[in-house]
Amino acid sequence: MDGRAVAPAAGTVLNALATGTGSAFAIDLETTATVDLTDDDEIVGEIADQPDADATLIERCAELTIAEYADAAGLDETDVGARVRTESEVPMAAGLKSSSAAANATVLATLDALAVADAVDRIDACRLGVRAARDAGVTATGAFDDASASMLGGVTVTDNTSDALLARDEVDWWALVYTPPEQAYSADADVSACERIAPMATLVEELALDGRYGEAMTVNGFAFSAALEFSTGPMIDAMPDVDGVSLSGTGPSYVAVGEREPLEAVRDRWTDRDGTTRLLQTRTDGTRIQ
Repeated sequence: MDGRAVAPAAGTVLNALATGTGSAFAIDLETTATVDLTDDDEIVGEIADQPDADATLIERCAELTIAEYADAAGLDETDVGARVRTESEVPMAAGLKSSSAAANATVLATLDALAVADAVDRIDACRLGVRAARDAGVTATGAFDDASASMLGGVTVTDNTSDALLARDEVDWWALVYTPPEQAYSADADVSACERIAPMATLVEELALDGRYGEAMTVNGFAFSAALEFSTGPMIDAMPDVDGVSLSGTGPSYVAVGEREPLEAVRDRWTDRDGTTRLLQTRTDGTRIQ
């Protein structure tokens, strides 16, 4: 039995490192996972075009999903193995939620292979991927905010300490993404520095829950750029032409949102910087079986 699923990346409204509350929105970069079930009780993961990459996260996603749902599929989990492969448009360690997209795609592809995907609530599937991310050590918070945005689409606000969905909304934005050449791994972020700006994060949370996502993003961006020692230059380049702009996750990418024409003007400024700039649409649909 085999399964296949696609999950979108996401940008940040509120980084959850300060208070445990986070917010993110889905963007049109995708990760695809394929899962082939076997009867050898071995789970082996592979990341396309990266033979030396650590596949622990996707292997753990398949393992947890099989353990949770093999019985519902009429299988003995002790006999079920899997071959997992992901391929992605999402750059790794860039702040664009590549791990969450890989986890969501793998969980849903495994559910598809087990032929039980339609019976599993998407938030429950999302929480499996979050558990796997914590087990694999690829996130400091569990990243339920990022994972929920990728799984459900739209904008989500979450309590990452309890994996609770506080709000979900749909927005009609274009998104401009600037990714510098360097990488930044979420698990290496200075959590203590982020915790010191908790009052600003609380303000961002209030703005987000009030639907003022653009303002929330911008406040978040200046606060966390300072805490994580990233330049605010790309944000200054984008203002005041955009609805919102922020450092995404723990960097190094920046994401601006708004109407297409103003974002095209910002793109001209960002392309003068080293790195890659992409103009994308936001996504109101999330992870889906393909």
